[in-house]
Amino acid sequence: MSAGGEHLKDEGTRRQVVLAGGIAGLVSRFCVAPLDVVKIRLQLQIHSLTDPISHHGVNGPIYKGTLSTMRAILKEEGVTGLWKGNVPAELMYVCYGAVQFTAYRSTTQALSQLGPHRLPPPLESFVSGAVAGGLATAATYPLDLLRTRFAAQGPERIYKSLFSSVRDIAHNEGAAGFFRGCSAAVGQIVPYMGMFFATYETLRPALSGYENLPFGSGDAVSGVIASVLAKTGVFPLDLVRKRLQVQGPTRHLYVHRNIPEYRGVFNTISMILRTQGVRGLYRGLVVSLVKAAPASAVTMWTYERSLKVLREMEVGV
Repeated sequence: MSAGGEHLKDEGTRRQVVLAGGIAGLVSRFCVAPLDVVKIRLQLQIHSLTDPISHHGVNGPIYKGTLSTMRAILKEEGVTGLWKGNVPAELMYVCYGAVQFTAYRSTTQALSQLGPHRLPPPLESFVSGAVAGGLATAATYPLDLLRTRFAAQGPERIYKSLFSSVRDIAHNEGAAGFFRGCSAAVGQIVPYMGMFFATYETLRPALSGYENLPFGSGDAVSGVIASVLAKTGVFPLDLVRKRLQVQGPTRHLYVHRNIPEYRGVFNTISMILRTQGVRGLYRGLVVSLVKAAPASAVTMWTYERSLKVLREMEVGV
């Protein structure tokens, strides 16, 4: 692999990679939090006039697209409504970024030791990305579930704080309650991160020499393209994950009162296809892609710059 392709994998110590990954996740999450709340609201929305009454006595969908959803949240819940679930989300993104980049770096370095049996560069990046994504997702999943439940709350609060939500879920749903939909999450993130890193590592060296690119650098542009392609491919599993995360005793208390009862990944997919068609598996895709582009651009740009600063600081000590 070229020197450019090795940049993400080999530069920086383990501590620097952990810090840079954590910083990238923290900054990225805060910037795209409003779009994430909108995405979750749209993913949980049922599009059928025959469904039970939803929020505010409305039958069927209560949101009509990304901008109208954002306006409705601002009107009914204020500016803070667009950052619901941000505390567990920030914790998740910091931990996720640290685990992800550390696992990716460690896996690629291990694969590089295969010598003559070394995998082709794109496949090597795919495997490393899949392993990193799977481990990071499993390690931070309870925080992901809490993020979704807080974002799904309307004007009426179900959980008053992060501590009370952990206590209530543990008491009413047990340890398994923190991992509802985890199989869909891992099933989604493995191919997603594999495709993301394979595309990113392929595009980054090619774009690194161009100046005046959108988002400021080849790192960011490569991250945007890789994220959009990967996100579209696995979006149905992301939607299924969200629907499963709000199952349990609080299912009828969220902003959408008519969320059906789902049991498992395949049952959820089957029910959505039967009642809402293929389009039902892609609710919120547009805002998800709108979110994915700047999120990935900010993540990869911040990671590369943070790692550079950390390396320079250590050299200067």
